Amino acid sequence: MKFNRTKNAKRNIFFGLLNKMVTLVFPFVIRMVMIRILGAEYLGLGSLFKSILTVLNITELGFSSAIIYSMYKPIANDDKETLCAILNFYRKVYFAIGFIITLVGLAILPFLPSLIKGSCPADINIYVLYALYLCSTVLSYLLFSYKNSLINAYQRVDVISNINTAVHLITCTAQLVIIVLTKNFYFYVIMNIAATLIQNICTQICSKKMFPDIICKGSINSETKKEIKVKVTGLFITKICHVTRNSFDSIFISAFLGLRLTAIYNNYYYIMHALLSVFGIIWPAILAGIGNSIVTESQEKNYSDMKKFNFIYMWLAGCFTVCLLCLYQPFTQIAFGKDMMFAFPVVILFCVYFYVLKMGDIRAIYSDACGLWWENRWRNILEAVSNIILNFILGKFWGVYGIVIATLISLFFINFLWGSTIVYKHYFTRIKISEYYLLHLLYASVTLTACFISYFICLHIPLNGLLALLAKALVCLLVPNLLYLACYFRSPLFKEASQTFFKRR
Repeated sequence: MKFNRTKNAKRNIFFGLLNKMVTLVFPFVIRMVMIRILGAEYLGLGSLFKSILTVLNITELGFSSAIIYSMYKPIANDDKETLCAILNFYRKVYFAIGFIITLVGLAILPFLPSLIKGSCPADINIYVLYALYLCSTVLSYLLFSYKNSLINAYQRVDVISNINTAVHLITCTAQLVIIVLTKNFYFYVIMNIAATLIQNICTQICSKKMFPDIICKGSINSETKKEIKVKVTGLFITKICHVTRNSFDSIFISAFLGLRLTAIYNNYYYIMHALLSVFGIIWPAILAGIGNSIVTESQEKNYSDMKKFNFIYMWLAGCFTVCLLCLYQPFTQIAFGKDMMFAFPVVILFCVYFYVLKMGDIRAIYSDACGLWWENRWRNILEAVSNIILNFILGKFWGVYGIVIATLISLFFINFLWGSTIVYKHYFTRIKISEYYLLHLLYASVTLTACFISYFICLHIPLNGLLALLAKALVCLLVPNLLYLACYFRSPLFKEASQTFFKRR
């Protein structure tokens, strides 16, 4: 089956952006309202439980990505029988995962108090609240979330985005009303369970309508099962790596510093995550297309595409890094108040964290599309172990500074440098990696210059409050883009990227 990759990617990105606007803005408003009406401790408690459940979700083992990868070939060959068998296998796996998460989640209950430094809100039973969060997580595995893989593999991420957008609009509106009128945190969490139910039912309806002839039946052959097993093993290690990078931060901060600082940290992380989510739209939007291209195009063509995608991606990453540096503090002060702010050095660390994380993303997309999860296993194991150890040691002595620095160390040396060598060793075998590193050095140098110039201008803006924020935002929009344009205008990559982006179909 031949994909119109450009058309699908553009459609997925458009509806993905719409989805992110809703799923980021509304929860952000809820965070602001919750801090003002209920208090930061409630927000910190919710962040802690979400982090714990994210850790439990490693039980999923990375099956979703492995299943999507295994669907690329039968979709290309229009092999419906194999697709039905893969989907049936996936459904059984998800039922088992839901059961395991329930058991492990309940086993954690006695240890909850040791993960919280200081006291909890007086009207909250942490065991009941945690059980509600657990219920929402388990339901997604027991219902129809496995159908997402089929829609994803056919490169129709826009369908999932639209369902998510509608459900979030309804859920967040209801949660805002609940917080303002009842001030009951339990009712707020129960709405998450309702959202999970609605989203799964809608996914099932759309999947049946789009692919009526692909149903859960049949069994996969031993060769496919063996292939999935190898990919899942590598993906499981990858998932552990991602969990240690993000979710353990909140757990360590809660255990060492308390719920209030957990809430403050997660406010800063949420702002960064909002920008990360914009890039997250690009990943699934082009992953299926790249996976199809890996099968049908030459190594040289795919390398040329990767350089082009990376150029566009790092241009955006540089602009967003400048925005974080100049707008983090004024925005946080307006949104949450001065007493919910970190010192400026933490802001610098978050900016470096963001940029270094983005440096390896396009390479990681190609790594996933090639199915190199098993080849990445030792890198992921080392990153996970080093992250936990460094988080514990540096977090205990340096607090929030140590937590972010620990992540930065493992991100740059293990994720970016080592991860890049794996892709070049196992796929781009005829191409030297030095060009890739030199391009990133160029991008980072231009971005650093843009940061200095933009921040210097923002320091001398004679305004306060919202007007100052808007003026600084204008600086962040103009300065880096003008600088990038001046530096890259004559670059062949700029011309290629422009032709691709503005190409009409």
